[in-house]
Amino acid sequence: MTERNIPINDIEPVDLLGVNNVTLKVIKERFPNIKIVSRGRNLKCVGEEKDIDLFEEKINLMIGYFKKYNSMTEGDFENIMGENGQETVKDTKGDLVIVHANNGKKVIARTHNQRRLVESSFENDMLFSIGPAGTGKTYTAVALAVRALKNKEVRKIILTRPAVEAGENLGFLPGDLKEKLDPYLQPLYDALRDMIPAEKLEDYIDNNIVQIAPLAFMRGRTLDNAFVILDEAQNATEGQIRMFLTRMGKSAKFIINGDPSQVDLPRNQKSGLVKAIEVLQNIEGIGIIELDENDVIRHRLVKRIIKAFK
Repeated sequence: MTERNIPINDIEPVDLLGVNNVTLKVIKERFPNIKIVSRGRNLKCVGEEKDIDLFEEKINLMIGYFKKYNSMTEGDFENIMGENGQETVKDTKGDLVIVHANNGKKVIARTHNQRRLVESSFENDMLFSIGPAGTGKTYTAVALAVRALKNKEVRKIILTRPAVEAGENLGFLPGDLKEKLDPYLQPLYDALRDMIPAEKLEDYIDNNIVQIAPLAFMRGRTLDNAFVILDEAQNATEGQIRMFLTRMGKSAKFIINGDPSQVDLPRNQKSGLVKAIEVLQNIEGIGIIELDENDVIRHRLVKRIIKAFK
């Protein structure tokens, strides 16, 4: 048996171990063969040397992540504890900070595939972002759109999605058209509110600099000088996807987000997203990035759920 003290340097122990050591309890579950005791800025460990070596490596990765990002989600923790822990923390070339949001908050590409998504958006005018819930598709896309608007690369942001949700019909929902549509577009509003001050966002919407509308409203338009995001694209039919993609005008950027495993269309209708990926994957200027459970930044159970349903 080996005994070793592992120091916690450069960050507060509570950041690493959680309030009342709640995170430490989760860490202990990952290393059942080691006795771990927290003593101030040190972790006393007793166990086999190889187990303690791995434990120390993971602790140092966690410390390095906190020093870099000043926070850690449960998804980040799961990634660090997994096989690709080094990849999660290591420095990468390129711009990891997508945009500075409200209150100086940095919106950062936090996973390997999110970084690939950001890099691909710089290289391609049209980008498909495919992956399960919780992988940051919508949030990252909106951050890229806000960045482009702030940098005056585009004149407006257009956010859209099919008005389809778990088989519900708009006609049965209460309220006027806007009130019926707003619940479907809420994830887009939420992301925008995180990145643009409320008064400024309201002004942008009033002046059509930021436009949020259902996919059907895109028909007949030519979208010039715009950063356009189609969210929940798995619920667009082949005809709708084709209509949307051909709206692309001069100096436009398109990002199409979707999860082919969560299609809410009627059984007799095929998802246009799957068809689009199939026929467009080898066209220059179009990027396709797939995210997976390793990119989940929600509760750690989300990753396990995605794995279980595979």
